[in-house]
Amino acid sequence: MSSNGFKDRVAIVAMGCTKFKDHWDKSADDLVVDAVEECITQTNGRIELKDVDAYWVGTQGSGMAGVTVSRPLHVSAPVTRIENYCATGSDSLRNAAYAVGSGAYDMVMAVGVEKLKDSPYSGLTAAWPPADGTRVDWTAPASFSLLAPAYAKKFGLDNETMREVLTHIAWKSHQNGALNSRAQFRKGVSKETINRSPQIAGQLGVFDCSGVSDGSAAAIVVRAEDAYKYTDTPMFVKALSLVSGTGAGLRVSDYDFTSFPEVEASAVEAYRQAGVSNPRSEISFAEVHDCFTPTELVLMEDLGFSERGMAWRDVLDGVFDLGGALPINPDGGLKSFGHPIGASGLRMLFECWLQFSGNAGERQLENPNLGLTHNLGGQPGECVSFVSIVGNNLG
Repeated sequence: MSSNGFKDRVAIVAMGCTKFKDHWDKSADDLVVDAVEECITQTNGRIELKDVDAYWVGTQGSGMAGVTVSRPLHVSAPVTRIENYCATGSDSLRNAAYAVGSGAYDMVMAVGVEKLKDSPYSGLTAAWPPADGTRVDWTAPASFSLLAPAYAKKFGLDNETMREVLTHIAWKSHQNGALNSRAQFRKGVSKETINRSPQIAGQLGVFDCSGVSDGSAAAIVVRAEDAYKYTDTPMFVKALSLVSGTGAGLRVSDYDFTSFPEVEASAVEAYRQAGVSNPRSEISFAEVHDCFTPTELVLMEDLGFSERGMAWRDVLDGVFDLGGALPINPDGGLKSFGHPIGASGLRMLFECWLQFSGNAGERQLENPNLGLTHNLGGQPGECVSFVSIVGNNLG
């Protein structure tokens, strides 16, 4: 698998993001309007909605077709609806960016939105299509819970150490989320509380699972050479990589639940596009798909941030804490910020936008250069994986 890529050909010049929470008083339309209005307002009059040539909207179950955006925004324009599991928001940005990079449009917008909290079912709302009866019937917590014992067995961790690792990941996320005014969960949680939380599946307790929330996010994309017309702090796209797996992990006996091959493949391709040879030292910070605490643990190795079998040690050593060598999920991640499916991928890029523009507040990092976002959809053994690399400078 390979692509030509388009490092530094396109830039994000404005972003908006709602709070992720229980928006009982707002519809999906309202959330779209809020995110887009913030996005447009950031340009201080340099961009109006009429200047946007086309839109891509990502949503899993909160809208059908392009009217998901054109209706609330009162625009008549090309609008494409995207759905790609939990990587939906990221894929809307990917398609929008390629549209500008190809020369088809000068200025486009990517929007992600999801309303999950005032439906009769809490969590993923999409129904599986009819199949042949061989699909595994389990919940998301059940499937991802298999990562923890598999990792512990393969790398020789006892149950107590594994619990300490997962607890630290959850604790870190809530510490970071407490510094984020847009996060769903804004309180730090003690490690004792995390350890004593009600069990959900396997070794996963309540605090090992990401939040279910409503929210929306938006981004305006233009050609890189035009970026400074609209903002003094553009964010340049270095790499966009998407891999859809074959699902073989659920059909073969040697899949051991300690890695996501799709993530590893998408990361390798993203690093190739961006010219990154040592991700642990070259990436300033990363937003990763921490749907469950053991997911984040495994991702550290799939993304090349830790050597195989050593991510648990790096977690306990604080490497991925806000003040560590490679901060992971400084905004709180899915775990604390929340996870409205269609908006999550763009929310990750929004944190990059804030960090590069120096507007991340109490969680602001010192002189970040490259940011990585990782968005995963599906389950262990059968998933899609998206990796982006963005930076605040050309070259």
